[in-house]
Amino acid sequence: MPVAGDRSSASLSSTGVDARSVAEEAARAADAKKAEDVVVLDLTELSDVCDYFVICTGTNARLVDALVDEVEEKVAKACGEHPFSIEGRDQRQWILMDYGSVLVHVMTTEAREYYRLEKLWGDAPKLDLGLE
Repeated sequence: MPVAGDRSSASLSSTGVDARSVAEEAARAADAKKAEDVVVLDLTELSDVCDYFVICTGTNARLVDALVDEVEEKVAKACGEHPFSIEGRDQRQWILMDYGSVLVHVMTTEAREYYRLEKLWGDAPKLDLGLE
């Protein structure tokens, strides 16, 4: 039985993959597909909803859509994980991919500037993945 405050069981997916691995793979996939400003926020100490946010920007709606496809494909191949749901695909302004312990936010420049998720979660440490 998990102990209160023990997040070790919460950070594994249903297939036993570490949530951080899913977040890192999603970030690398987005970066490889030319996403801008890819950030991974570690929420393990700040949220009971999920462990990591991956946030990235596509410069136009077509790229936002392509980034979602790339993340879905690469995470499935590398981690065997598939999103529980993908929301916002019709509007292609802010698409949310829900992997349970990892939420991937693929946004247009305008949506990212408007919602400012990094500022909202300003206390969350950023993972250094060496992406540029």
